[in-house]
Formats: sequence, structure tokens, C-alpha cells
Amino acid sequence: MNMMKYKNYIARIEFDEDDRIFVGRLAGIDDIVSFHGSNVDDLETAFHESVEHYLEVSERTGRPAQKPYSGNLMLRINPDIHAAVATASKVQGKSINQWVAEVLDKAVHI
Repeated sequence: MNMMKYKNYIARIEFDEDDRIFVGRLAGIDDIVSFHGSNVDDLETAFHESVEHYLEVSERTGRPAQKPYSGNLMLRINPDIHAAVATASKVQGKSINQWVAEVLDKAVHI
């Protein structure tokens, strides 16, 4: 997966073939925070500096920095799927929350 993590902020990384640089942007917030580097070390340094700068500017201006995802997820699903999830979790001796968290974790770490 093309991502980096620092201070609970996650950045999505892409390679710009035209400029031959790696470009990153914070994910999960509406504010635009981007950075780039010509190699992994430069990219990581630029990522850390961008997050620090974002936090400093937010504090200086009195505008709170947006927080990365909280870990709370509200879903609306078909009642039949809900029932199947409840049954699967019960069979495994887990709460629905525990079961779904494990299934989602496996799905994103393929």
C-alpha cells in the first residue's frame, strides 16, 4: 500500500512520472496538506515537516487542526447482512464490533 503514517496522520503516496518525484497528501482530513521528495528518505522528511507545519499553523491561527479518523464507523447495511454478521460473530464467540474489526483489518491488509 502506498501510504505513510506520522502522529496518527496518514498520507497517500503517488509517483509523478513527469517530474520523477514522489508526491504525498494527508488523507482523512479536508485541509490540503501535501509534500514531495525525490527518494523515500526525502519524502519521509518532507512528510514529517508538513505535518509539523500544519499543526504549528493551526495552533498559531487558532483554527484547530483536523484530526485523523477517530476509529468510530457508522454503517447502514441490509438487515439480512446485519443478521448474518450477528450470527457469524456469535458463532465465533465475539461481539459484532470485534468480528467486523477483524474482518475489515484482514481486508485492508491483503
